[in-house]
Amino acid sequence: MADIVARRFAAKINSAIHPAGEPRFPEITVRTTDISVETRHGPVAATLYFPPSEAGVPGVYVNAHGGGFVVGHREQDDAWCRFLAAHAGVVVLNTDYALAPKTRFPTPVEQFYDVVRWASEPERDWDGTRLCVGGQSAGGNLSAAVSRVALEKGGPTISLQILHYPPLDIVTPPSRKPTPLGSKAVLQPWLCEVFDTAYVPDRVGRRHRYVSPAWGDNADGIAGIAPALVIVAEYDRLRNEAKQYADKLEVAGALAEYVEVSDVDHGYDIMTDDTKTIRRMYELITAHVTRALSR
Repeated sequence: MADIVARRFAAKINSAIHPAGEPRFPEITVRTTDISVETRHGPVAATLYFPPSEAGVPGVYVNAHGGGFVVGHREQDDAWCRFLAAHAGVVVLNTDYALAPKTRFPTPVEQFYDVVRWASEPERDWDGTRLCVGGQSAGGNLSAAVSRVALEKGGPTISLQILHYPPLDIVTPPSRKPTPLGSKAVLQPWLCEVFDTAYVPDRVGRRHRYVSPAWGDNADGIAGIAPALVIVAEYDRLRNEAKQYADKLEVAGALAEYVEVSDVDHGYDIMTDDTKTIRRMYELITAHVTRALSR
């Protein structure tokens, strides 16, 4: 039943996530190229965003979109990818991945890891030794998972992981995750449950460290993991689990910064017109990426 709801929900809102009309930050124009990257689960579509300056060999940032593992597409992060490429001087590799319920965990993690590994290879047109990963919502979860995979497999080296309002504990029932917005919150418990069930139907499987890195002792023993910038929204139902993970990262010496964005809810940068707040946070992330790739 959850799969049916997930499919119907995806069909209804997938196009609405990135509404038509003028793009955000229309003044930012960069060269883009659509590509396909081979993974162990077949090819995935991706878009490359190139920095305006050709001085030197740029680093690379690999981006994963959000959407609860069920909805979403890489185009919804177009404004962010253009912003980062233009202001940080990096190549941005913005990738899709297979969506639930048709494709479940661990396939999206393995696809994203394969894309990151591909981006790190020396034959690319950028410096794959200077590499960051990041994503919003489910994309933040995948970024945390891939950073853990890279730690356990000994590579590729990730200079920074960006976890932007990520779900990091899908073991704890959504109804036990508070939000001051109540029924007005973006993430309602029933919606979280639809997403979680579509991605990992087996409740025991939700305890996996790549699925719920903030749950229980999953974040113990992560010394050496890529430094993380963790950004949460004040009214987001997922805020507390991201803060818990940030605390574990800090213990491990891997917290670059923890930031709480005031007066916003989950998905604020793609679902609202608060351009002032969005620009401020994009500038903060860009500064972190620039520092990480300059070392």
